[in-house]
Amino acid sequence: MPVETAPVRAAVIGVGAIVTDSHLPALRAHADRVRLVAAVDVDEGRLAAFRDQAGGQVAGYRDAARMLAAERPDLVLIGTPPSLHTAQVCAALEAGAWVLCEKPLCLSLAEYDEIAAAEQRYGEEHTGGGGGRRAGGPYAAVVFQHRYGSGAVHARELLTAGELGRPLVAHCQTTWYRDAAYYGVPWRGRWSTEGGGPTVGHGIHQMDLLLHLLGDWSEIRAMAGRLVHDVESEDVSTALVQFASGAMATVVNSLLSPDEVSRIRIDCADATVELTHLYGHRNDDWAYTPAPHVDDGGPRAVRWRTPAADVPSSHAAQLGHFLDAWEKGARPPGSGHDARRTLEFTAALYKSAFTGRPVRPGEITPGDPYYRAMHGNHPDWAPKERTDQ
Repeated sequence: MPVETAPVRAAVIGVGAIVTDSHLPALRAHADRVRLVAAVDVDEGRLAAFRDQAGGQVAGYRDAARMLAAERPDLVLIGTPPSLHTAQVCAALEAGAWVLCEKPLCLSLAEYDEIAAAEQRYGEEHTGGGGGRRAGGPYAAVVFQHRYGSGAVHARELLTAGELGRPLVAHCQTTWYRDAAYYGVPWRGRWSTEGGGPTVGHGIHQMDLLLHLLGDWSEIRAMAGRLVHDVESEDVSTALVQFASGAMATVVNSLLSPDEVSRIRIDCADATVELTHLYGHRNDDWAYTPAPHVDDGGPRAVRWRTPAADVPSSHAAQLGHFLDAWEKGARPPGSGHDARRTLEFTAALYKSAFTGRPVRPGEITPGDPYYRAMHGNHPDWAPKERTDQ
């Protein structure tokens, strides 16, 4: 007979919109595998409302450290403003919990390496867990839910297997619109609290999916500007990218675009694959166009068709993969080198945009100013009141 295992005991830190609207439904979708036991928020009214909505016996805390000590959760979901992520992730790892944190996981490569060191340090101290299934970890992963929809999984399988031919040209577009009221939230548009503008706060989702589909990048040349909003960070960025495979791509991140769209297009030798959506995709959002020399009714084109099962990109989809890894004691997707590559790409885009020079992987080391802050202490971009970050 199969061995019954206890559900993963989960806690959330921060109960704002992203946790209430996305993480809570994800937890409910996997109610047979995970149980929410605690929630943390500094706002007592917001915390009470979340506990009412969550139902069950969800303990409430105003302080994350107290919650970690009292509850010892297996999994911590973090949905607080970005500047709080590193300290909260490391505290959860120290308590032996695995972590799934909203993007950006942290504000710099220096902070990412601090998290990686905490994984290694605390992984040597903790075994077991509430369900007794953690042979490895604890690990920290970042929420990049667009990887996990069935359309994205299918596209990556086709690209990896060479079914579409060699990737040649790509386009990655996050063109959204945010007005001045959006920046009325005090932590937005500031390097020290948000880490950057649409590059790190919005377009990072599509950029991560592009890297997930095409693999390692080899060079980036970029520009950034403050064209409309009175903020510290950029409100638009563009880049030209070359991948290790030789493929070339354009990247556009904007919060100035009334006609909002998120798009990835990859032109391969035998077909074009294109994803068009806004905040999430389903199978119907993916399109495959055969090259003229390919029979659009032949066996290859039939294999390109999106799979019968339609799994939307969502927090629930990613949480399922995360729990699979947790049960095996294996590093979850969206962590480790996988997550660092996307953050390094983001830092490289900023460095190239602000210095006017191409940037390559591995270039941003601890001695580089862009290692410790996305603005790199550039005089035109670093916060005027502080240039030592």
